[in-house]
Amino acid sequence: MRMRPTLSWTPAEDLPPGTTDPEPVADALRTGSVLVLTGAGISTESGIPDYRGEGGSLSRHVPMTYQDFTADPRARRRYWARSHLGWRTFGRARPNAGHRAVAAFARHGLLKGVITQNVDGLHQAAGSEGVVELHGSLDRVVCLSCGAFSPRRGLARRLEDANPGFAPVAAGINPDGDADLTDEQVGDFRVLPCTVCGGILKPDVVFFGEAVPPRRVEHCRTLVRESASLLVLGSSLTVMSGLRFVRQAAQDGKPVLIVNRDPTRGDRHALTRVALPLGAALTTVAEQLDISLDGRAAGRGKP
Repeated sequence: MRMRPTLSWTPAEDLPPGTTDPEPVADALRTGSVLVLTGAGISTESGIPDYRGEGGSLSRHVPMTYQDFTADPRARRRYWARSHLGWRTFGRARPNAGHRAVAAFARHGLLKGVITQNVDGLHQAAGSEGVVELHGSLDRVVCLSCGAFSPRRGLARRLEDANPGFAPVAAGINPDGDADLTDEQVGDFRVLPCTVCGGILKPDVVFFGEAVPPRRVEHCRTLVRESASLLVLGSSLTVMSGLRFVRQAAQDGKPVLIVNRDPTRGDRHALTRVALPLGAALTTVAEQLDISLDGRAAGRGKP
């Protein structure tokens, strides 16, 4: 039986509630060299649910763990069936005002960089460049045996051919691209091997229970050291992969600002938390800075 990963925390009762004034965020951006760290909450307005907010996917969905994926062929069949269906939905998602605002801030030279915990590619679709994908991307597939990388689009076409007529109706789509399907809907979905060596294919994303590559972590730590402040957008910071950079910035004496409607695990390290929907908050900040969100916003292609 697959156990739910430990993904919860208890908010501290002694912390003040968030503010609805985004001016501190605008002030930090005026200073420049802001490092942005984003989580699933920035993509909810694009139709991709988050993990922990109202209606978050963890209330109904246990994410795939690395240990289950590598050890259990049945778990891999379930994952690839659900992910194949979810990939179609992900491909139809479009950047929202939050993604466009981050790209606009970068175009105006206000950012040191962008780190995202998301695997949906929406920052790049909005025009952001040099995004550090902390947890990888659903756009790529890696072989666990020979290490070969390949585009997800190619695998999607192969899976379509191997599973003709596979089109169940999912109960929901999750932030990791995993669709909610029953075992009956998964049925005898055919999983395909690596075309190079016949090994096990895995999306190039960091599953729960899997470590972020050390070189990627160190690159992010360098960005924190070189930035003037850290701006967290749409992350509860429940897991250590993102929280460690908040702690690092705070220990270095750099301002940490968080925009998230609900309390986060990093609030005690933050100068302020803006408790507003991201799209509205960042649109207001852009107006305060006289920055237009229009520009190099690129549409996403089909999967």
